[in-house]
Amino acid sequence: MKTNYELRYAAHPDDARGYDTERLRRDFLIERVFAADEVNMVYSMYDRMVVGGAMPVAERLPLEAIDPLKAPCFLHRREIGIFNVGGDGVVVAGDREYALGYKEALYLGAGDREVTFASRNAANPAKFYFNSTTADCSYPDKKVTKADAIVAHTGSLEGSNDRDINKMIVNQVLPTCRLQMGMTELRSGSVWNTMPAHVHSRRMEAYFYFEVPEEHAVCHFMGEPQHTRHIWMRGEQAVLSPEWSIHSAAATHNYTFIWGMGGENLDYGDQDFSAITDLR
Repeated sequence: MKTNYELRYAAHPDDARGYDTERLRRDFLIERVFAADEVNMVYSMYDRMVVGGAMPVAERLPLEAIDPLKAPCFLHRREIGIFNVGGDGVVVAGDREYALGYKEALYLGAGDREVTFASRNAANPAKFYFNSTTADCSYPDKKVTKADAIVAHTGSLEGSNDRDINKMIVNQVLPTCRLQMGMTELRSGSVWNTMPAHVHSRRMEAYFYFEVPEEHAVCHFMGEPQHTRHIWMRGEQAVLSPEWSIHSAAATHNYTFIWGMGGENLDYGDQDFSAITDLR
């Protein structure tokens, strides 16, 4: 068992305009989310969000309090949202056990207790993707499935963006301090997400792309609306989106992505849109 982490520092938008491809990828792309019997994390200075993944195969993996947290346990001053994007698995939080199937989620509120990840079948291991934000109070733990979600169908096949937005860890479903998460599924023939693009100055965001066939890729768009940049991504990779940046993508195949937000407010509709024809 191994826990890995790295720090990512915040960038000023004026500086990010001059980043080359390698610098963009180094600062914003999270290439390695899952590895067998490892917990991998990125501690981001954007609203102190931790983005990570745990893939238990031969052993149960603990969610450890990495050094930047300066805490006795990971959830001491934090809440976390966990999505399973692999085989059947189990999350144990304190004395409670939660079984998570494919595309099921779990919210854990702040509080000192041990959290571990396990797979039901090592031949088809669970893959637990998680986002964590700071929390100044504790809300109850809750498992969330797609049946619990608020589903918004939007877009069209003609616009290549026919998709379902599953709002799963949002304040209309359960109380949280700062964290919001959900899962957007693009239907066959559609490749665009979050278009028209927007920013939300009071929240940062992270995107995790999956259900991307091995021979295909996602082109993630970021940057200020008038100074856009792009990052090519593979399946099961994540990307950080600062509060000043758009976050959109097109791919060579339809796909699914998990979005997670942290920041000052919990208003999902707090967005500043840019017309498609105004993007540069």
